[in-house]
This record gives sequence, C-alpha cells and structure tokens, in this order.
Amino acid sequence: MTSPAPLAAVLWDMDGTLVDTEPYWMAAETPLVERYGGTWSHEQALSLVGMGLEDSARIFQAAGVRLGVHEIIDHLTDEVMRQLREDGVPFRPGARELLADLRRAGIKTALVTMSMGRMARSVVDLIDFDAFDVVVAGDDATRPKPFPDPYLQACELLGVSPLEAVAIEDSPNGLRSAVASGAASLGVPHMVSLEGAGAHTLWPSLEGRTTQDVAAFHAAHRRAHSDPALAPEEGTR
Repeated sequence: MTSPAPLAAVLWDMDGTLVDTEPYWMAAETPLVERYGGTWSHEQALSLVGMGLEDSARIFQAAGVRLGVHEIIDHLTDEVMRQLREDGVPFRPGARELLADLRRAGIKTALVTMSMGRMARSVVDLIDFDAFDVVVAGDDATRPKPFPDPYLQACELLGVSPLEAVAIEDSPNGLRSAVASGAASLGVPHMVSLEGAGAHTLWPSLEGRTTQDVAAFHAAHRRAHSDPALAPEEGTR
C-alpha cells in the first residue's frame, strides 16, 4: 500500500474563518433592506453565511431591495471594505498565528472566498506578511460554494492535488464545497452550527494550533481514506 500524500497546501475560507467580518456584513445588510421599507432579522442574516454573493443578492431582492444583483453586491462590498479600513482586520482567534506558522513551514496557502476579489485582496494587503500564494474569490470561481469549483481552482493554481490539501471553513456551504473537492475538511464553527455539515473534523478554535496539528489531522484523514472500500462517500469533481 502506498503512503498517503503529505500535506502540501492549506486552503482558507475568509469571512468567519480567517477574519471576523460576518458582523460587518450584517451591519451593511440591515440598513440596505430598511432603506426599501423591509425588515431584516438576525436569523435571515445567519442564513446567508457562506452563501455566494449573487444568490445572497437575489434574497435581498426578494426582501424588497429594488437594485440589480451586481448593484447589491457592490454596495455591500463597499460597506464592508469601509469598515475594514476604519476598524482594521479582525482576525479570528489563532488564525493569524497559524497562517504565519504555515508560511514559515513552507506550506502553500490559498484564500478561497465568496467575497469579491477586490475585497479579498484588500484584506490580504492589510496582513503584515506574505500570507497567500493565490486568491480565489467569488468573481473568480466558475461556480460558487457549495460547488467544489473554488477549492479545485485553488488547488490547480497551487499545483497540488486536493488529496494533499486541508481546507478550513466556518460555514455549512463552505464545508460542502471543501468536502466535494476532495480536500481534508476542517470545520471551525463561528456564527452557525457545523453539525451534520460533513466536516472531517471540528475544532472549536484555531487558537494554539500549529502546522504540526494541521499536518497530523491531514495524515490521519488520508490514512483513514487510503482504502477506497473503507472511505465514506464524498462528493468529487
């Protein structure tokens, strides 16, 4: 039996996983809906976590926002970027430290987000070290999460197989995308529950985690799935 492929890359979701921008999105959503006479609840906001922006925009249209899909996306993106400029990048606990440790260890990294590329790159530019080899954003993906395309595109750009990668996610949609790509998928819950979302493992936080922890998770996952007859059914390309 051949040895499982070693860890070569870690693929990061952005909103809610790397940075705590979900409150920024929610702060932008409510005034937008109210401007057109509608109401927007916390539960409705939570339902959009991890969803592609075009799908989210259509939900806002159904809530009464009389703007085009791309006008809604641009407005919300501008508002979140304004908050980032004013308040800085709110890293999730342990995320910056783990990312820096991965870079020191020579592990390739990608940012895989459904946010617009201009916003994703503005976040990357605000990180005070060379954090990512590639960025795959919502306007880069051939299909949005929960399709596997964003993670498959990131692996292709990095020159690695999904079997050599770990994906880190905080939303059910994101996890479905990561699992379907074939990457070992690590869930770190934040604003919504990840129970039953298909994560290969759940960590309550990234705080105190190191490259060694991620590599150990990846190795254990690959050993468990090295015999196809023993592997649970997972989505593939």
